[in-house]
Amino acid sequence: MAHRTLPEIWRTLGHIDAVHGLYYLCLHGVFGVWDGGLVALRLPSVLAVAAGAAGIALLGRRLAGPRAGLLAGLVFPLIPAVQRYAQEGRSYALVCALVIWTTWLLVSAVDRPRGRRWAAYAGVILTACLLHEFALLTLVAHGVSVFRSGPARAVARGWGAAAGVVVAGTLPLAVFSTTQASQVDWIGAPGARTVLGFAAVVLVGLVCARTPPRAAHAAPPMRPGTLALPLLILPTALLMALTPLRALYVERYVLSYTGALALLLGVALDGVWRRSRDGGRRARPAGYAVAAGAGLLAVLTLVPVGTHLRTPQSRQNDAAAVARAVRQSARPGDGLVFTPARRRVWTLARPEEFRGLFDLALDRSPVASDTLHGTELPPGAVRARMLAARRIVVVHDVAGEPLDAADREYVKRATLRAAFEPCATRRVTRAQITLYARPGAC
Repeated sequence: MAHRTLPEIWRTLGHIDAVHGLYYLCLHGVFGVWDGGLVALRLPSVLAVAAGAAGIALLGRRLAGPRAGLLAGLVFPLIPAVQRYAQEGRSYALVCALVIWTTWLLVSAVDRPRGRRWAAYAGVILTACLLHEFALLTLVAHGVSVFRSGPARAVARGWGAAAGVVVAGTLPLAVFSTTQASQVDWIGAPGARTVLGFAAVVLVGLVCARTPPRAAHAAPPMRPGTLALPLLILPTALLMALTPLRALYVERYVLSYTGALALLLGVALDGVWRRSRDGGRRARPAGYAVAAGAGLLAVLTLVPVGTHLRTPQSRQNDAAAVARAVRQSARPGDGLVFTPARRRVWTLARPEEFRGLFDLALDRSPVASDTLHGTELPPGAVRARMLAARRIVVVHDVAGEPLDAADREYVKRATLRAAFEPCATRRVTRAQITLYARPGAC
């Protein structure tokens, strides 16, 4: 998408992925300056996580002292979800960093309510919402934090005006993206493991919030728990609560919870440190033991997870590996079928690996059709092309994934069952590559 021209990107957004339009435009600019392949694609996410860590450190410093800020900033990039999206060419790390800095601007505006501070707050959070509209949930969390802190009238008025600007600026994108709601039909209800994981994170946050911050010379405008707990809990809880109406919860959509968690953990670790230093000789060994135990537990938990996240096996959709597997399974002139059709997107990472293969269902390519997956021929034409082939390499989902009910997808599956036999198959992350041939031609 980033390598398409601006008119091509604009036309594509009219069909699909409007919610990611600003990110595509940003990456188009990055590649215009430096076409550095995967490094250029991932560099904005890496820089965003670095910026997010700096923002968390400044928040911790302002609300609980320098050491709490330093610890919070160090904890943030250790959180597995942060490590994952620091490595991926997606918008979520950027959104997370913007939410963190928006939160810092909120604290600044609450401390000294001035028009330019509220304008900066509104501008940054609006940018986050245009990168991904679910960042709008941050406003709910911030509103709770502001009114829990017992705001002055100027603060309430300033936050209300900023929130109104952000909602008005995001509303056109939100309304238009509802016309593309079928894109998220793949999202299912959160399972028991997901809900229990969220409950565990909330419990950790509540325990950490009980740690009193270090006394400061100037009283902070908010307590760390007042600021962080709503951001930790509300965006995730609201998306989960919407599940009976529409399943929309995916962890990366609310990645900013990690900033709140890091802030609370930094304040709690600072509290452990202070108790170990100030509790007297008899209390000091116990405090050191608690701190050492917590550090050891974090290392034992996070290091294996972080190491796994740096391997190709951690990726659910490794497009480069799929392309290599197709090339190893095929001969020049073989047919190629994607089922469901949206799996054609895997070809875009390494198009050279598919040269010499005949995409039997394709009508117009993704670029020519201003789509992500291309457009396909009518079911009858797809069946005729498949029956004219001797060998077909099929790229499809692994067993257990729901089958697409579209007529074209049914024809693909029915034709393979009736006229071909499977010769070999291999799984690559969440893709299955199967070679089919006419009976006796394997």
